[in-house]
Amino acid sequence: PECAHEWPVHASAAPAEEGIKVYRDSAGNVLQDGDTVSVIKDLKLKGSAGVVKMGTKVKNIRLVDGDHDIDCKIDGFGAMSLKSEFVKKV
Repeated sequence: PECAHEWPVHASAAPAEEGIKVYRDSAGNVLQDGDTVSVIKDLKLKGSAGVVKMGTKVKNIRLVDGDHDIDCKIDGFGAMSLKSEFVKKV
């Protein structure tokens, strides 16, 4: 490159492994299957009057593709899907 502001052609390629999605919580920590997370804000449940309170711990999460990244079971509420932006890793 003649100019210091030019990017080399090979540097514009995607880093490392393509196709593998990395799931992150609200703090930027990487989430994995089986992790325990905590809800960071009250979440209203669709079709129900219930609310998942802030600080509720969710154990043994499963990461899935789609709009809601986490499949889990919450005591008192049952099986549900959560977005990773509303949880933090414990």
